[in-house]
Amino acid sequence: MKKTIFAFCIILTFFYDAVAQVQSPTEFLPTYGKQISHYHQVENYFKHLTDKSTFIKQQKYGATPEHRDLNVFFISSPENLANLEQIRNNNLAAIGLSNTKNQMIGDKLIVWLSFNVHGNEFSGTESAMTVAYELINPSNSETKKWLENTIVILDPCINPDGYSRYGNWLREISGKKNHPELSDREHMEEWPGGRYNHYLFDLNRDWAWQTQPESKQRMALYNQWMPQVHTDVHEQGFDSPYFFPPSAEPIHEYIEKYQRDFHAVLGENISKKFDSQNWLYNTSERFDLFYPSYGDTYPAYNGAVGMTLEQGGIGAGREVLLGNGSTLTIKDRFTHHATAVLTVVESASAQADVLLKGFRGFMNNSRKTGKGDYKMYVMKNNPKLVQMAELLKKNNIEFSYADANLKASGFNYSSKTEKGFTIEPNDLIVKIDQPKAVLTQVLFEPNQKLNDSLSYDITAWALPLAYGVEGYALKNSLAFKTKAAIEIKEKVIPQTVYAFHIPWNNRISAQVLSLLHQNNIKVRSAVKQAVFGEIIIEPGGLLVTKADNPKIVDFENKISELVKAKSDYNYIKSGFSSNARDIGGENFILLKAPKILLLSGKGISSTEFGAAWFYLQETVDYPVSVVEMNNIKRVNLFNYNTLILADGDYDFSEEQQNKIGEWIKNGGKVVAMNGALSLFDGKEGYALSPFATDDDKIKSEKEDDEQELKERILDFQQTERREISKSIPGAIIENQLNTTHPLSFGLGDKYYSLKTNDNYFALLKKAINVAFISKDYKSYGFIGSEIKKKLNNTVSFAVDYKGNGCVIYMVDNPLFRGFWENGNLLFSNALFLVN
Repeated sequence: MKKTIFAFCIILTFFYDAVAQVQSPTEFLPTYGKQISHYHQVENYFKHLTDKSTFIKQQKYGATPEHRDLNVFFISSPENLANLEQIRNNNLAAIGLSNTKNQMIGDKLIVWLSFNVHGNEFSGTESAMTVAYELINPSNSETKKWLENTIVILDPCINPDGYSRYGNWLREISGKKNHPELSDREHMEEWPGGRYNHYLFDLNRDWAWQTQPESKQRMALYNQWMPQVHTDVHEQGFDSPYFFPPSAEPIHEYIEKYQRDFHAVLGENISKKFDSQNWLYNTSERFDLFYPSYGDTYPAYNGAVGMTLEQGGIGAGREVLLGNGSTLTIKDRFTHHATAVLTVVESASAQADVLLKGFRGFMNNSRKTGKGDYKMYVMKNNPKLVQMAELLKKNNIEFSYADANLKASGFNYSSKTEKGFTIEPNDLIVKIDQPKAVLTQVLFEPNQKLNDSLSYDITAWALPLAYGVEGYALKNSLAFKTKAAIEIKEKVIPQTVYAFHIPWNNRISAQVLSLLHQNNIKVRSAVKQAVFGEIIIEPGGLLVTKADNPKIVDFENKISELVKAKSDYNYIKSGFSSNARDIGGENFILLKAPKILLLSGKGISSTEFGAAWFYLQETVDYPVSVVEMNNIKRVNLFNYNTLILADGDYDFSEEQQNKIGEWIKNGGKVVAMNGALSLFDGKEGYALSPFATDDDKIKSEKEDDEQELKERILDFQQTERREISKSIPGAIIENQLNTTHPLSFGLGDKYYSLKTNDNYFALLKKAINVAFISKDYKSYGFIGSEIKKKLNNTVSFAVDYKGNGCVIYMVDNPLFRGFWENGNLLFSNALFLVN
């Protein structure tokens, strides 16, 4: 009896020691709930948990551009954690993504929790610490039951760089006491804010495209696990009640009943917890499930139940006064989040069998029957397919290349009609008979069905149009010979080369030109097609001649090394052209190396600036000087030949605008996008104007006045829906091209622009309308009825020559979110080819 009592005491002592060893966030962090935690404090706390508990395991999966670690934490029973690899393989094997399966390990549910994709929504990361603690807390027996059948993968901060930027700012400006009044500076975040990552990209719009380092590294891990539930933890405006599922319409038609049903379960379960505390909340409003690159939709198209949780808090600082007279603190915010997130885990564990069955059915059944009209997609051979293949690989979408000829018929994306065509060797083939069938169809489907036009984001993204390739969607999956890759023959460079030819046809062309410029190599570009024996040089094609670069030692080896990334480069043995366009003639112009100034700072869109900055830093790796707007007076503009103005409100003085005008006339080039066009709109000496004639302006103003008169007595509650008739949340619009101008080189016969604003300008007089919308243009996605007709005969991209320089007008941003591949090439044209 004494031995039994003694043993019991030892066990009890061990239990209480374990409880004492694992500290709560409040015990570990002295300012928890009072001030934002430093990122290193968050890391230290999770290290404490992993050191003290057998219920949690860490995995570093990458690093940010600012070299902060990216981590996930696996939280489950010690037995499950000891068998993680077998559990992972079993999960993948059940949906056809692995051939390895361990019969001895039972089915486990995988719940992935993502916090703080937006850095200034910091209560997400704060709540992650509480969630982790409660899951492993030895005294919380309830959570241990959940972990018996559930693996929780917790990412406490998706965006450490943005989180740290915001946190450093908030701590720097914080006083000893909180200041809830809205006039205090802690509620007025400075440019560029902490929402975005290092390159000022919105990581929550990057799940599918994976343009950013954080997204690429995270999604590689995500696709190794393929969870059944994914929760994306956010904040919204501080005066907004908490949002949790069910989601709002539009909900994509491919999202299945079991996913909607679990949303309903969560709505009931979370509402009970919130009701008991008298916390305000809402469901089924604002946050829809349509655009495929969010933290709720991307998992949903991969079979999981994806969801967004939104706590009021953006701009709240440490404490803020709400409209109802109460205040909202950091502790309030992370407590609400922790309650909702833990309820998700609890609900998922209780419905594990239902969720596993639904997930596997979603993944396995879709590959057999498909969800849309098409069973196969064919992309005609094109150098831009290199980048498309990279995107497919990042998303684990299976594809192959044709290795035979076959007559076929399919929906042509460009003409929007059914057309006959021939499948030829090296065409890229994507079939839906694969585990990622639904995601494949979402990304390639020509027409997404929008059941509610009040969408939260862009409404079209068809990959063939984004990449500028000829694409076909086929209703039947055809059987023919394919191969896994395109063979690239190694080039043998002769001892004597007259010139190297680098085709201008994808982003790699621009990368190579960037490298050549930075090595002080002189480069020419073809204005028209030129023929040299079997080699045809296309408009825009680059030439590096020995004659232009006489000081280069070992010319052949030096240049072939610099251009080797462009696998389709070639060489020419003679400058004599068979169509009278010799290399020494006027057809080959010498390119100027850009000396670039990019403006940043208050008034400029953070993300649009970020898109340009990222393009220069990462896409083409080209040097750029970034100058804040408030320092522009200190800059000698004549030290540069290229000025990039991203979307924004530029508060230039009249004197500064006149200086820019003089600089342009003396050879300067301005690339102006979206809002920056207001600097030239209607200004003397520039061609930009919304209207072709005064009569057109009067007519438009009259129509607007008549519409305003009609709206005086219309239903107030329908105001928002009426407004969308004048808007374009994001649609693909067909543009005709002036293919003779360098701004259009390499784009194809037409350019499909992703339009995300309602700006429009008439076809310009005394300027070159390079890409323009014709009267009967084709489009994909939602365009408001009022704005749709106003886009007829308007320009999207134009060049306005002034003296020795020019202004390139970009009504749409070709760099939007970095994924519009043909837009990257268009911007490369503007930067490098337009002299």
